[in-house]
Amino acid sequence: MEVILLGIYSFFVWLIFFKFKWLPWNTTSQVTVAIIPIVGLTVMILTLNVVAPSSGDVRVYKYTVPIVSQVRGRVVEVAVEEGNRLVKKGDVLFRIDPKPYELEVKNLEAQLVGMKGTQRELVEQADAARAKIQEAASRGQEISARLDLTRKRVQQYRELLAAGAGNKFDLEQAQAEALEQQGQLDAARNAEIGAEANLRQIQQRLGATVKGEFSQVAQVRAQLENAQWLLEQTTTRSPCDCYVVNLQLRPGGFVGQVALSQVMTLVEAGGQVVAFYNQNELHQVEPGNEVEFAVKTMPGKIIKGKVDSVIWAQGQGQLPVSGTIPTAGLTAVPPGRYAVKFNIAERDREEFLAAGAAGDAAIYTDHLHAIHIIRKVIIRVGSYLNYLVLKLH
Repeated sequence: MEVILLGIYSFFVWLIFFKFKWLPWNTTSQVTVAIIPIVGLTVMILTLNVVAPSSGDVRVYKYTVPIVSQVRGRVVEVAVEEGNRLVKKGDVLFRIDPKPYELEVKNLEAQLVGMKGTQRELVEQADAARAKIQEAASRGQEISARLDLTRKRVQQYRELLAAGAGNKFDLEQAQAEALEQQGQLDAARNAEIGAEANLRQIQQRLGATVKGEFSQVAQVRAQLENAQWLLEQTTTRSPCDCYVVNLQLRPGGFVGQVALSQVMTLVEAGGQVVAFYNQNELHQVEPGNEVEFAVKTMPGKIIKGKVDSVIWAQGQGQLPVSGTIPTAGLTAVPPGRYAVKFNIAERDREEFLAAGAAGDAAIYTDHLHAIHIIRKVIIRVGSYLNYLVLKLH
C-alpha cells in the first residue's frame, strides 16, 4: 500500500513540477517533496498501528479428540476414512465383534429371571411363615385362656374336696385337662418359635433391599446394566463434527489390549482463530471490533469476523508454585505478546480452516474509520501475494 501511495504521490509531483511546471523545481521544492511522503507515511503508519492494528502471526487452533475403545475385542468394521471428509456427531467410527458381550447379556438376563423367580418363592414362603406364626400365636392365646380357666377349676375342686363338699374324681379330671392343655400350649409355642426361625432363615436368604428391590436381584440387575452398556460400547461413535486423522485401525485388529491406547484421532471441524499482538497495540481494541484475516492456505481469500476477547495473560506473568526464589533476570527478556480470539462471521463459517494454518490479521477499532481502508487494502494485497511460491527448486 505504501508503494501505491508513493506512486500516486510521484505522479502528482511529475504533473506539478515537470508536466505543467506550475512550481519551480529548486532546492526548496526538492526538500519539501522528499519530506512530505516521509512525514506523511510515518504519521499514517503510526496512526494505523493504533486504530487498526495488524498481526503477522495468526494461527488456527483445533481441538483434537483421541478415540480409545471402551471395550476389548476384534474389530469387524471401520466405517470412516482418513482425509478431508467430515464425520458428523453420532456417526459410526468402528465396530467391535459384539458376540461375547451379547452372550454375557443373555446369561445375566437368564440369571435375573431365575433370581426373580427364587425371590417370589421366598417371598411366598415368608408370607406362609408369618401366617403360621400368627396362627400359632392365636392358638397359644386361646389355649392359655382355657388353661387359666382349668387351673381355677382345679383350685376350686381342691378347696371343695378339703371342705368335704366335692369329690376326688372331678379334681383328677380337671388336673388331667390342665396337663393336656399345658402340652397343647407348649406345642403351640414351639410351633411359633419354629415358624419364627424359618422366617429368619428366609429373610437371610432374601437379604437386604436396595431401592425396594432385594439385594441379590439388585446386584444381578446392576451386572446386567453394565453388560448392556459394554455391548453398546462395541459400536464407537463420533463425539463431534470432526475430521479423522492418524487412522491406523483396520478390520481384524484387536483393540483394548492396553488401557488408554488410542486407535485414531479426531480433529474438530470448527476450531479457534487467535492472533498475537504486541502489548502496546491493544489499548484501543475492544470485544466486537471488526476483524479481517487471511491465511496462507487460502490465497486471495479474506475472512471476516469480530473480536471475541483479548486474553490478558501470558507465561511471563505467572509464578509457578515451587520452593525456588523467582529470578530477577540476568538478561532482558522481551515482553511477551497477548493473544486475541476471533469469532468468524456467519458467512465464512463454512470455510475450511486447516489446523495450524497461519497468516495475517487486522483489527478495526472504533476510531478514525476513514483510514481503515488503507489497512484493508494492505491485507488484501498480502492475501493475493500468498499465491506466490518463492522457491528456487
